[in-house]
Amino acid sequence: MLTLSPLRCRRIVFFATCAALAGCAEKPRPSAPPATPEFSADVVGGAKQCAAPDVTLTEGRTVDATMRVGNDGGWCAIAVQLDGKPYAAGLLTTSPEHGNVFIHPVGDNTRIDYTPELGFAGHDRFTVELIPGNPMIRVGVTVTP
Repeated sequence: MLTLSPLRCRRIVFFATCAALAGCAEKPRPSAPPATPEFSADVVGGAKQCAAPDVTLTEGRTVDATMRVGNDGGWCAIAVQLDGKPYAAGLLTTSPEHGNVFIHPVGDNTRIDYTPELGFAGHDRFTVELIPGNPMIRVGVTVTP
């Protein structure tokens, strides 16, 4: 009969535990696939009545655009892009008096959303400058009740 000392038993248990846990070690994760652009069309919250033009921008130039939006709490948008991708940034250089403007990328576009103040009907205007290239869009808005 084989007799093991308490120290020898602890060593055997220790090594057996290490061997068992070695199989549980975190395995390296496969590398992530290369980044691909995400394309989305965010239409949630859009005004039911929205007429916004297609706008072509030229570096360093100002373009005038008109927008017509029904005041139902939704936004109306102008989408622009630079060589098939969104602009790096948009700056609101003239704020609207009766609404809010939100400039953000959506898929391959930079979208300029205008939301009128609830209850407002009439005319409003704002100007956005985009970067790079500094083209500007001067937007005249007609808000209908």
